[in-house]
This record gives sequence, structure tokens and C-alpha cells, in this order.
Amino acid sequence: MVNRFLRTARAVADFFIEQTPSDGIPYWDTGAPGLAELGDYLDRPADPFNQHEPVDSSAAVIAAQGLLRLGSVLKAAGEELDGQRYFQAGLTVAKSVFSDPYLSSASDHQGLILHSVYHRPNGWDYIPPGSCVPYGEATMWGDYHARELALLIQRIAEGNPYLTFFLRER
Repeated sequence: MVNRFLRTARAVADFFIEQTPSDGIPYWDTGAPGLAELGDYLDRPADPFNQHEPVDSSAAVIAAQGLLRLGSVLKAAGEELDGQRYFQAGLTVAKSVFSDPYLSSASDHQGLILHSVYHRPNGWDYIPPGSCVPYGEATMWGDYHARELALLIQRIAEGNPYLTFFLRER
């Protein structure tokens, strides 16, 4: 059963890495029609201010946690090379979301992580005047997972035990 979970986790992580721009911030939908207008969008950082498709920083912070956790599990299992690959991908995403233009620095903005998508198909995302796509807003789940990501990185950096909900054999 564990091998099946690891195979699935690797497949999901590989898909995310392969289908996400170089900074680790995904566009809101990997099959969105406007992506064709962006050209070679996977070979450069995502552009939250483009006029074709929005990015989703909340998906990025959730994925970063998964990448760091998968990397940690694989490194602990002796798969150092693969573990380091996923771990580094998670750190790349974290560096992006905790920097401009994703980390909110405006004292009057109520969110932490900008450029999150709420519900694009229903049109519930705020589209600023002059834009064709939403940008600039935060979501509570994006902010929650950004804090979880920061705490995970802090625990790892401080050498604290990796928290799990199960007992790991030593």
C-alpha cells in the first residue's frame, strides 16, 4: 500500500513540476484555453498580470507543502536524489510566494498571499478595471496554507522533528 501511495505522490508531483511555470506558481487550470496565448509560459515565471489566464497562488502554497513533505519522506527512505529534487521544487515555490508580487505588503490589504483564485467558472473572482482576468486578491485557504508552509520550513530549518500523524518506524 505504501508503494502505491508513493507512486501516486510522485506522479502528482511530477505533473505539477512539468506543468507549472519555472517559479512554481501555476495558472489556475492546466487546460485553460488562454494559456495558448501565453506562448512558452512554462519556461519563465508566471505572470499574474497577464490578460489571458489568472495564476493561483493558493494552489502553489498547497503544492509546496506536498513537495517538501514528499522530498522529506524520500530522503528519509534513502532516496536522496529524488528526495532532494522534490524538496528543492517546494523551496522554489516557497521563495516565489513569499516574495513580490505574491506576498502582500500593503498595510490596507487584508490578505497575505496575493493572486489566488476563488471560483473562476462562476465568475466570483474580482477582476480589476482594465483587466480581463482576476488578480490581486487573497483567499483564506491560500493564507492558511501559506502560514502552514512557513511553519513547515521553519521546523525543518530549526532541525525539529518532521511532524506526522502516524508513527514512523525508526
